Amino acid sequence: MTTESNQNEIVLQGIAASPGVAHGPALVYLQKQLDVPCYELTKDSIDAEIERFERGILETRAEITAVRDKIASTLSEGEARIFDAHLLVLEDSALLEEVIAELRQSQLNIECCYNRVAERYMSFFQSMEDDYLKERVADIRDVSRRLLHNLTGTRKVSLSKLSSDSILISEDLSPSDAADMARDKLLAFATNSGGKTSHSVIMARSMGIPAVVGTHDATKRIKTGDQVLIDGHEGLIIINPSENRLFQYGKIASERKKRDEIIIKIIDQPSASKDGVPLAMMANVEGAREMEHVTAMKADGVGLFRTEGIFLRHHGYPSESVQYDEYFAVAEAAEGKPVIIRTLDIGGDKTIGDDKIKDDSSFMGFRAIRFCLENLDIFKTQLRAILRASVKGNIKLMYPMISGVGELRQAKVVLDSVKADLRSKKIDFDENIEIGAMVEVPSAATIVDLITKEVDFLSIGTNDLIQYLMAVDRLNDRVAHLYEPAHPAVLRTVKAIIDGGRSAGMHVSICGEIAGDPVYAALLLGMGASSLSMSANLLPEVKYFIHHVEQAEASALVEQVLALGDPQLAVKALEVFRREKLGDLA
Repeated sequence: MTTESNQNEIVLQGIAASPGVAHGPALVYLQKQLDVPCYELTKDSIDAEIERFERGILETRAEITAVRDKIASTLSEGEARIFDAHLLVLEDSALLEEVIAELRQSQLNIECCYNRVAERYMSFFQSMEDDYLKERVADIRDVSRRLLHNLTGTRKVSLSKLSSDSILISEDLSPSDAADMARDKLLAFATNSGGKTSHSVIMARSMGIPAVVGTHDATKRIKTGDQVLIDGHEGLIIINPSENRLFQYGKIASERKKRDEIIIKIIDQPSASKDGVPLAMMANVEGAREMEHVTAMKADGVGLFRTEGIFLRHHGYPSESVQYDEYFAVAEAAEGKPVIIRTLDIGGDKTIGDDKIKDDSSFMGFRAIRFCLENLDIFKTQLRAILRASVKGNIKLMYPMISGVGELRQAKVVLDSVKADLRSKKIDFDENIEIGAMVEVPSAATIVDLITKEVDFLSIGTNDLIQYLMAVDRLNDRVAHLYEPAHPAVLRTVKAIIDGGRSAGMHVSICGEIAGDPVYAALLLGMGASSLSMSANLLPEVKYFIHHVEQAEASALVEQVLALGDPQLAVKALEVFRREKLGDLA
């Protein structure tokens, strides 16, 4: 959508993808279409062509691995996993076999055959109704461009050396483009296509780069050198912004900076309400690399260590020693504060390309504890590593996607066997290590009284709990509007779980997205949560809000919101309460 605010200023509406505001000159980046040659081969040159193909794959793999390592070192393993997916695309056996078959049948050069097959794959995914799957076309295109450039001996245009501060405007950005961008010069970017779940957007958020996507025609409306203002909060692109517009945004930026400076001042204070009721602020991590930031944000520990990150970045099942080193490093960095390690949770949106699980990407399929209980060698290896590391810090163990007590008892049998093995070999571990369960399946939510008899603590995984309760796949943009944390069914269920845990005298943590959303913080305090676990960078704002709320007020807020019965009214009530407590800092 386009609107004109005056004779010179033009406003384009897109999708708000990565928050932030930036102003500067536009650089329109149009990736040139690679000219793929096609020519006939002689029969006796087929084998040599296949060897050339294999060399091209090796060269491309080395490039992708180098980019992956760069992202892992400068951002995090979460963003680096994008390129693990690229490696899977590059070495997909079905695609490669189809290319070789095309080569033998057509007797055309390998570039031509690969391009034909890749185009067929992209057309197939593009025809899917699922928007998330459509966005995977960008991964295939990125990998195929790399390989074709290597096979043809041509150089890919790079964004690694921007000559001056720029706002990048493009039709789309591949993850490789995003990785190559000169971050010291890139102010923001906007694209014609793409959505909030595209990999380039994920990386933009991690780098703190404002982004607007899905504008449809930004590359046609903007010329290189145009002055552009990007508003990643509202999804706006303002071409040739007026002095008045710049003044307004400058004022907003100044206010945001002052607000952040005030909020960060409470970071050293205890995590508690205004009247001293404790509510621990913990961090979600995927590895030791993040612990420096966790420490800087004064987190009360690690509330969720997502161990699948280790498996994903090792493209499979890492050894016991590799896992032990990671668990030990996190526990050591936590300096005695609790570290809750969640056992392997692959499946759903987290796959590692293994035959054991790759054919089932359903959130309700063969994943998490179900996978572990059917792959005991993998499960026991992880449990051994966790137990060995437990003597080095305050480690707790947690099982994901528990649907009933049967799974907990099966896991207990496995854990006991691992403990017995370690004892027989005189290997130390914490004999009293606490065991917890994630409550994220409706069946578990209804039998909390039974689950508490099997474990030492509970953690509510609200992301999965909401999608299971609402029958909404959170990765499907077509039903994303139905994913509603403030739905009365969700709020009642969360409160019932907390009440059940507290009745059993247990610590109950919240570790889904709402834990890091300040709007919900007072509500969760009022419900009686013991701790909130979130990305470390979100912790100061949540802590600041809680410091301005008394327990009695939070309890009254819970009664008010639960009585409303309407998600929109509930969110509005939470926002009004927050503004009453924080004023202009809300």
